[in-house]
Amino acid sequence: MAQITSPVTADRAGAKGSAPEARPQSNGGELLNNLKPLVVDVALPVGSYYLLHKGLGLGLVISLALSSVVPAARTIVDAVRRRTFNGLAGLMLLVNVAGIALSFVTGDARLMLAKDSGVSSVIGLSIIVMALRGRPLMSAGLKPFMTKGNAARIAAWDRLTAGSVAFGRLERRYSLIWGAALLSECVARLIGAFTLPIETMAWLSSVMLIGAIVLGIVVGMAATQPIEKMVEAAAETAA
Repeated sequence: MAQITSPVTADRAGAKGSAPEARPQSNGGELLNNLKPLVVDVALPVGSYYLLHKGLGLGLVISLALSSVVPAARTIVDAVRRRTFNGLAGLMLLVNVAGIALSFVTGDARLMLAKDSGVSSVIGLSIIVMALRGRPLMSAGLKPFMTKGNAARIAAWDRLTAGSVAFGRLERRYSLIWGAALLSECVARLIGAFTLPIETMAWLSSVMLIGAIVLGIVVGMAATQPIEKMVEAAAETAA
């Protein structure tokens, strides 16, 4: 006897069979996956430094050295296994090494104020050099915010990074803007340390850093806005 299938039963069977394809991608999972480089290479070293130095009261040098373990390991592993340079991990390692070297600058109060500009200069120069070499470091931090954990936007970003000259130029522009902003903060802090009263620089140095961050965000919109439009267009085209 032929089996008679009702429309309702057929619809349910079809829905059941197509469920895996219809299941939406978890934006939260994709976002966390894209934020992983920032968490492991930046947040973990910085957080461990503050925990060791500020929380547990360990010395500056030993705190910086211990917080450099993860960036150093990540840089070495990527260099040996993948034959690539981990930009973010390498940058954090370089910053920590610079911090250790500058920690031996003691005595003159103005030198103590000026030494913090050394870290900003290391970060700024590293970002600029890597951008000019075609490996923009700031893209790792920008990608999660442009793709918003959406699988289609992430795939679009990856395609554009691999094959679009215009997109690569915008990525480099974004990194160059941030590198220039940090270098400007470094120069301003250095000049202020030797020309302004020490009492003024004690609070003005923090204002300068905040100003550099705001400058990077505002001027960086010259790159982020067209980047976002290109990602949206590429995602819609693929869809």
